[in-house]
This record gives sequence, structure tokens and C-alpha cells, in this order.
Amino acid sequence: MSKKPMFLTKPLSQLLTESKETGGLKRSLTALNLTTLGIGAIIGAGIFVLSGQAAAQYAGPGIVISFVISGLACGFAGLCYAEFASMIPIAGSAYTYAYSTLGEFFAWIIGWDLILEYLFAASTVSVGWSGYVVSLLKDMNIVMPPQLTNATGTVMVNMPDVGWKPLTTVAESLSASGIDFHTLQHVTCILNVPAMFIVVLLSALLVIGIKESANFNNIMVITKVSVIILFVAIGFMFVKSANWHPFIPANKVESSRIAEYGSIWGWLKAYGAEFGKYGVSGILRGAGVIFFAYIGFDAVSTAAQESKNPQRDMPIGILGSLGVSTILYILVAIVLTGIVSYKSLNVADPVAVGVDAMGKGMFWLRPIVKVAAIAGLSSVILVMLLGQPRIFFTMSKDGLLPSVFSRVHPKFKTPYLSTIITGTVAMIIAGVLPIRILGELVSIGTLLAFIIVCISVLVLRKTRPDIERPFRTPWVPAVPILGAVFCFIQMAALPVDTWLRLVIWMVVGFFIYFFYSAKHSKVRAENGK
Repeated sequence: MSKKPMFLTKPLSQLLTESKETGGLKRSLTALNLTTLGIGAIIGAGIFVLSGQAAAQYAGPGIVISFVISGLACGFAGLCYAEFASMIPIAGSAYTYAYSTLGEFFAWIIGWDLILEYLFAASTVSVGWSGYVVSLLKDMNIVMPPQLTNATGTVMVNMPDVGWKPLTTVAESLSASGIDFHTLQHVTCILNVPAMFIVVLLSALLVIGIKESANFNNIMVITKVSVIILFVAIGFMFVKSANWHPFIPANKVESSRIAEYGSIWGWLKAYGAEFGKYGVSGILRGAGVIFFAYIGFDAVSTAAQESKNPQRDMPIGILGSLGVSTILYILVAIVLTGIVSYKSLNVADPVAVGVDAMGKGMFWLRPIVKVAAIAGLSSVILVMLLGQPRIFFTMSKDGLLPSVFSRVHPKFKTPYLSTIITGTVAMIIAGVLPIRILGELVSIGTLLAFIIVCISVLVLRKTRPDIERPFRTPWVPAVPILGAVFCFIQMAALPVDTWLRLVIWMVVGFFIYFFYSAKHSKVRAENGK
């Protein structure tokens, strides 16, 4: 019985042939370039922005455990990605893997879903970049108009001896002090101009060339990794063990007896309201939120058609960057929550807060950390803006998106139009949306993509065991199953409104698929469908 058109798969023989072509792209990346691209994408907002916020709101010092959980989930998913990337080294990444195993409809779902990962991630990280740049400029006595430094509609309050801060981050402390924010100078933001600026700048660099972009990324990676190691080494001397107690702050419902709520139903209702606010559920929600910190290793696979030796170098780049980043994340989380109470970390620049807590003698480290954060976040934005156009490039080649997305610049050999389109949309999103909404959307989108990749490995092992696999995921089926389960648990722990946004996003994607992509699919045309 023939497959329904929407479940047609793209023949692996065809994919293997396409993998030997570049589609006009230039092969210039080595294993080292790919590893630094991965590190460049991973180490950024997770350490410099989200680590503190997740500790303050969800897990306390237990954020260290959240990083371990997310690291394990990414490790399992990374092994699955490595098998596919070595076997089918094409720029489409998880989109292509799904097309070859689960069919066109699932490929579209993951391709549309990857927009949440790459395009929205670029916007998210640019918001964090903006926070550090504004803070560094302030240290240099250059104060930007607060109306131009945050998401549209954000209320900024001028805190005495602190400066301009979003009301949402200081509302609790103001309330505890009995201060009405209306009595302080406050403004409503129009646009986040610095965030928009960095997206435009890096998009232009990506149009110019992949090698130039990779060289810039290498410099940024060396800068941020060096400073992170310096922060960890010095920070250990200022750790106060009291800040780690309790290591897992109590969730008041988790630690209560049902009798206190009158019934099991009362307990469940109360727990629903308190889920994710410290305790075990807080660690799980923290893992789901800071999972955003780990995305990026899969972006290595989008550069497959610009790699010199993708079968060998792709697994090295994916697993190498993931391993280095996980170790650094855990070390920073341990030190940061040891230097300062987790309650003080719900800010845009938590590492800078940690440096301040070391005392005036360490003031020299503050600008260095901020420069490293700016460098680190720059490389993340760069790699995310690199990955998205290459997903569009491959989808366009398959007919699921208009041909404009697969046009390659005759001189620079880059997908310039899709890069410009991606950069323009990312710039607008960065200017108007807050980091929390963006970060959670990116996390849930990425987790869904990872689940589909893990399942795809199982499907292809069953349906095509004969295919040459330069890298084989070990301990199948255990690793793919664990990868899918870990990712789903983290998805389940994310807030309900994040799930709702995902559903709305996918409905929009289905509309585009059925009214455009299905009618222009080259695989359907080749199969007479």
C-alpha cells in the first residue's frame, strides 16, 4: 500500500547524493571550526543571563541539578544528532533527518519548529546582549535613554543608587520596602535598540561569508571561555557555603501534608499553583527553562555542506562543544550561587552581580566579565543567525518554501536573501518582545525538535539497518528513548502559557503547509502525487 502524500519520505540515496553537493555553498570549515561554532552557540545566555534568573525564580542553588538534567538530555540527543549528521551531512539538520525517516509532514513540523530555536533564539540572546552593553556603557558614564533599552511596553524604574531597572525585576523588593514605584521616576519603553543593532550587524557579517563569520566566532569563543575560567577560579575563593543552604529551597506544597489542604483535590489544586516554585518541581522547571542554555550544538549540523569532511568532523563538533560547555555551566552555577544568594540573581546580568559581591577589590573583574558576556552573546547570535537561513535553504530546495530562500550570492557564496529575511524578522522580535517569553518559546521548540530526532534514529535503525553510519549512537534503543523521555519531562515542566504559544505557532505552520508547501513539494511531484 502506497504512503499518503504527506507521509512520503525523501529517499536516502537522494539525500546522500545531495550531501556531496554544496548547492553553491563553500566548503571551508574544519573540525575545530565546527567545535568552536558549537561552543559559540551554546555558551552565552545560559551562563550570562538565564542561570541567575532560573535560580532565583525556580530552583535556588539546585539550579546545578537543573543543569545536570538538561546536560544529560542534550547528551542523549547529541549522540542521536551525531549519527544523523555523519550519515546525512546536509544543511537541513533535524528537518532533513525527519524527512528521511518519518515523512514530509513531520519534516515540515520540525522545520517550522526550528524557527523557534534559531530565529527566536537569536532575538532572545540579543536582548541579553543589550542588557550587558547598556550596563557596560553606564560604567563608562554613557547612559542610553531607558525608553530605548527594553521590550516595547516594559516599565522601567529609576532605582536609587542602582539606575534604571525593569519594574518586573524590582517589584518585589520595592513592595517589601513599602515603596510605590509611582513615586520613583519611571518610563515605558518603545524599542530595544541595542538588541536590534547587533542583529543587523551580525546578519551583514553572515552575508559577507561563512569563513569570515567563523573567524569572528573563534575570537569571541576564546574571549568568553578564558574569562569564564577566570571567574570560576577567582570566584571559588569568595564562596560562602551558607548561600548553598538550603540547596533545594522548599516548595511549600511538596513539603506539606494533604491534611493541611483538606483533601487530595485541595492539595493538587494548591500544587498546581505552586508547581515550579522551588523544590523538585522547581528543579524540573529550571531544567526546562535553562535548557535554552544548551541549544546550539545542533546548529553545527546546519553547516554540514560548508564542512570540509562532514562525516568525520560533524560528530566531533557536536559532542565536543556539548561536553566542554556542560562542564563550564556546572562550574559557573556552583560558584555563582555560592558567592551570592540565589534570591538576588533575578537580573539581566547575574555574573556581574556575582563579581560585585566579591567586594571592591575585585572591581577590576567587572568590566572584563561584561566584555566576555558581550563577546559570548555575540557568538551565540551569530551562530543562530547562521543556522536559520540554512534550514530555510534546504526547505526551499525541497519546494516547501519559495525559491527566494535558496538563492546563493554569486560572490560571497552564502544564502544571502534568507539571511537578510531572517535578520530582519529577528531584529523586529528582539526590539519588541521580553526575554522571558522568548526564552521559554525557544526551549519548548528545541525540546520538541530533539524528541523527533531521537525517535527518528530508532525508526531508521529499524527500517534501514544496512546504511553506512560513520558514527553510530551507542546503546540503542536506550539512548534515543532516554533522550526523548528527558526532553519530554522538561517540556511538561514548562508553563502552560508557553505550551499555548507553541500550539498557536504550530497551527500557523499547518496552515502554511497545507496551502503552500504541500502544493509545491518536489518529493510529491517526483512520486506523481
